[in-house]
This record gives sequence, C-alpha cells and structure tokens, in this order.
Amino acid sequence: RVKVVESGGGSVEAGGSLSLTCGVVGPAHCTYWMNWYRQAPGKEREFVSGFDRRGSTKYAESVKGRFTISQDKSKKTAYLQMNSLKLEDTAMYYCLVDSSDSCWPLDQSNWGQGIQVTVSS
Repeated sequence: RVKVVESGGGSVEAGGSLSLTCGVVGPAHCTYWMNWYRQAPGKEREFVSGFDRRGSTKYAESVKGRFTISQDKSKKTAYLQMNSLKLEDTAMYYCLVDSSDSCWPLDQSNWGQGIQVTVSS
C-alpha cells in the first residue's frame, strides 16, 4: 500500500513561520504530485498550494507571497514553507496526493491525516 506521511505544523504567533512536509512512501517507478488543503472550524476545506502534473506550482490568492511550496522528487516529498502567518491561517492542513496511472490503490484515500497549524495573536 501507499503511505502518506505528513509532519510539521504547530503553534506560532502572528507574523511567524512554520513549515509542513508531505511525503509518499510508494513504488519507485511512480510519480506523485502533492497539494495542500486546509480546513478551519466551521468552514469548508480549501485549496492552499500544490503542484500540477506539469510540475507548475499553484497558490491560493490568500497565501501568495507568504507561502512557498517546493519538492524533492527523489524523496517523493513536498514542503510548504509558511511565512508571515496570520490568524486566519489557523486550520487543519491536509496533504492530497495525485499519482501517475495505476500508482494508487483504488480502496485507499489519497488524503493525509492532517496537521494542525495554529496562529495566535
């Protein structure tokens, strides 16, 4: 089976920085593209940042200029650096993995378990 491993997050004061990591443990011949979503209490899950299948980066307007996504393809890992954090960035952050054909079990969710990011004043 494929495994999604998330790490990072935590608590920080407004203006501070945190980072998130999403790694995939899977077959060596497979390619993965990671995307980050977040969900605040009482709100719908929303896109934050990620890679499309061409390797281009995408950002939500609310995080442009503050968040930077990068990846290490050899390690099948993506990193989200979050700077100048705001109170409204507080949420549970989830990694969503897209994979090359036949590289994801049909009966397995491609969402990570989620990591809490809390920004305080």
